[in-house]
Amino acid sequence: MAGIDAEYADVVEWRRDLHAHPELQFDVHRTAELVATKLREFGCDEVVTGIGKTGVVGVIRGQRQTSGKVIGLRADMDALPIDEETGAKWASTNKGVMHACGHDGHTAMLLGAARALARTRAFDGTAIVIFQPAEEGGGGGRAMVDDGLMDRFKVNEVYAMHTEPGLPIGQFTTASGPLAASADGFRIRIDGKGAHGASPHVSVDPLVVGANILLALQTIVSRNVHPRQCAVVTVGWISGGKAGNVIPQSAEMGGTARTFDPATRDLIEKRVTEIATHVAEAYGARATVTYKRMFPPTVNHPDETAFAVNVARSMVGAENVNGAMEPLMGSEDFAFMLEARPGNIMLIGNGDGPSVHDARFDFNDEAIPFGVSYFKAIVEQGLPFA
Repeated sequence: MAGIDAEYADVVEWRRDLHAHPELQFDVHRTAELVATKLREFGCDEVVTGIGKTGVVGVIRGQRQTSGKVIGLRADMDALPIDEETGAKWASTNKGVMHACGHDGHTAMLLGAARALARTRAFDGTAIVIFQPAEEGGGGGRAMVDDGLMDRFKVNEVYAMHTEPGLPIGQFTTASGPLAASADGFRIRIDGKGAHGASPHVSVDPLVVGANILLALQTIVSRNVHPRQCAVVTVGWISGGKAGNVIPQSAEMGGTARTFDPATRDLIEKRVTEIATHVAEAYGARATVTYKRMFPPTVNHPDETAFAVNVARSMVGAENVNGAMEPLMGSEDFAFMLEARPGNIMLIGNGDGPSVHDARFDFNDEAIPFGVSYFKAIVEQGLPFA
């Protein structure tokens, strides 16, 4: 990777600049402008902004076009609403916002690959570099697909990469089939009857109802989901009342549900609604359930995954690439792009340190040469000269 190493300092500089200026969801205007400016400087054949609101797409045509094939490479640009605690010189300058999931690294690595590909164009076909907003809960992947990304740029296959703390630098891991779970959110409002805290007998206590709903929801996975299916139902918050001597009129709670299987996903939604409604009725209260399907499971395609694994092994050796990792219960909205086109998402080692979504997390710049080389190799090995 000697050619990439010579450009390492530039990519690190971009990454640290992005880290110091994080932006949320679709409001990634500075980031998108930086990306578009760099792509134009690199000499991309086309640079298109505003795909999926604030997404950026660069088109790089190879020296030959006889294959007619188009490969997409995707990176995410947005940050998280977290107060940074890294103490780094390049720490966030935007209070309450930080790159705690490595998207600064993903964007910088894809920029590095775009520069190398635009310079050499040593491939037969077209590379599409995709910079996506709003991965963190905003559905930016869906927005770009709905905006015609795949059809407009005639993408045949699409690939992505995500940092993985705990995995050593220079190692990669992925799997065919489900790699990350679906992500659904639910909110339950419980309407009871308020009263003085000294007179519970005249109330319908929504907090008691909520507590019983919370416990009953925990039986969905253990008693309704098939033992061979993975699923999670978590209540993350419950709220109601403001004084110790007042039984409130209403209470609310919210949570998340995760699974890999469409039928299990349907089952969980059905049971959350049934349990909340009927437990509330049993206590003389009323429950209103709002259930939102946010992200589908992230499902890697078999042929494209085998190809991605071989690409990584050609770089770092078979012993440093795991092609059969256990799926993660976290979610990833690259799932929308994998629903639209075959492809793969690969995890790249970030070394030891805090987990993603931790206020102390920082992308490890030592991973940059490996990520740039991987993105570049996906194109050059996927679109070889005949």
